[in-house]
Amino acid sequence: MEIRLEGTGGPEGWPVPDCPCASCGRLAPGHRRPASIVLDGRVRLTDARPPAGYVIRRTADGCEVTGPGGGRLLYAAGPATGSPGRDADAPFDVVLMDLPDRPERLGDLRRRGRVTPATRIIAVHLHHRVPAESELARRLALWGATAVPDGTVVDTASAEAEPWVRPRRTLLLGGSRSGKSEEAELRLAAEPEVTYVATGPSGGDDPAWLARVRAHRERRPAHWRTVETTDLASVLSGGPGTLLIDGIGTWLAAAFDECAAWPDGTPAAGHRAALDRVAERCDALTAAWRGTRARVVAVSDEVGLGVIPATPAGRLFRDALGRLNQALARESEDVALVVSGRVVPLPL
Repeated sequence: MEIRLEGTGGPEGWPVPDCPCASCGRLAPGHRRPASIVLDGRVRLTDARPPAGYVIRRTADGCEVTGPGGGRLLYAAGPATGSPGRDADAPFDVVLMDLPDRPERLGDLRRRGRVTPATRIIAVHLHHRVPAESELARRLALWGATAVPDGTVVDTASAEAEPWVRPRRTLLLGGSRSGKSEEAELRLAAEPEVTYVATGPSGGDDPAWLARVRAHRERRPAHWRTVETTDLASVLSGGPGTLLIDGIGTWLAAAFDECAAWPDGTPAAGHRAALDRVAERCDALTAAWRGTRARVVAVSDEVGLGVIPATPAGRLFRDALGRLNQALARESEDVALVVSGRVVPLPL
């Protein structure tokens, strides 16, 4: 089944005419025309009665098409409506999907076996919610998908999936409200299975902290699993899988609590022993990070960029977290700094 992508943009294309936003301002008019798909030169997905040999079903996964030769296409753009998709059906050869809107839909399709490593995944309905084509390409590479120019022709019989290569260990650093957690979630959004490892406190009765925890939870895909623990060494040693650890800073604060390592007037010898126990835990975490068989993305706070903490405890924590970040970065294939929502790679 031949698929011609006459247009790959959103309802008004990209750039949107007369839109003053930065994303649209970066592109020449008509860069991507409104999405339009033609099958075998004669069938459109909007046809009320497709020609003989074509089966079109509208399911919760999107518009599913089976061509006369058995080729399978999924067009997933807009809200999910219709009957549930049948997981027992043959996987799709090609998926055209509005990935910037809800990349977790791709992860769910992979989890259910409807998308396999052989499926070619192409992003459509592209418009100015993405800052630039370069950022679009970066995100799609994380998700194992591509974008193609208007006019591209793909055939279900010969479509080749793009290689999906991901680093095993990624460390994302950033300041408070820098967007580092959102970046971590974005990187793993299209994975079929993810365990979210929360190392922070439950929040108790603090309304502000509870609201923050709730916002994080509501952002995560429904099929992700959540584990609340500070035993990161055990989690990392638990075998294959995909982990998102958020975050290293709260883990270290918990280690200071559990080892009674905060400066509180304890005699010097006792405090030194407590700090040694924290250092041992950091070494154990680094060793587990080095030896993990899982794919893992971890979030940590970048400290000491200018303001010197006013208290001895603050300075002690800053120095300990800085050393731990360095140790984890040395054992990571991928390290990046997130600043104001923008990702700055930190290559060797």
